[in-house]
Amino acid sequence: MSIFAIGDLHLSLDGRINKPMDIFGDRWENHHLRVERSWLKNIKEEDTVIICGDISWGLRLDEAMEDLRWISRLPGYKIITKGNHDLWWTSTNRLNTLFDNIYFLQNKAIFLEKEDVYICGTRGWITPGTRDFDAHDEKIYNREVLRLKMSLDDAVNQEKERTGNKPRIISAIHYPPTNDKAQGSGFTDLMARYGVSTCVFGHLHGEKEHKQAISGVLGGVKYRLVALDYVEAQPVKIF
Repeated sequence: MSIFAIGDLHLSLDGRINKPMDIFGDRWENHHLRVERSWLKNIKEEDTVIICGDISWGLRLDEAMEDLRWISRLPGYKIITKGNHDLWWTSTNRLNTLFDNIYFLQNKAIFLEKEDVYICGTRGWITPGTRDFDAHDEKIYNREVLRLKMSLDDAVNQEKERTGNKPRIISAIHYPPTNDKAQGSGFTDLMARYGVSTCVFGHLHGEKEHKQAISGVLGGVKYRLVALDYVEAQPVKIF
């Protein structure tokens, strides 16, 4: 059993949605078909795939359903976090009634028994030190830090009841957890404090932004950018 990760599928399979991604360059040409080919080649039903945000261009849930059905039909168990473009996202309680093989992650942790690891995560937001970071951003940032803490606390509490030991945790966040100068944030502080092993994130597109992404180990946490155009539309094995 393996765990893979990819972000930013930016799907628009519903005929009512017109959002061609190839206007952003060759890396986005037929991007969902390229994801599908790689997925079918490398991922088995017993594997898990983390998709960290920006799933669908649909504005309402009914407009996103064709994209979610496409994801559901692919092999493996999928764990989805919210991205800034996922305006279709309703309550997680409602979303988690839709599919047997997709878990929508927010404020909680999900335990993968076969892999003995918890997946935690949140959408995230731009972090202090980012250009033009203002009071509005600070409010959303603080809320998202709290949501990540709630998710991490849930993993700790579940493992305390299960074994009494410290949990193994992988974190998924849509926004990068640092600013463009790779300075730490409330997100990185939390992940270091809770002993997260790996953090996957997306949101950043284009070579210039890819170069600004945090990479490697900070505070004992390994950080990996898995935005679709960065990983060439191929889900990356992380565990």
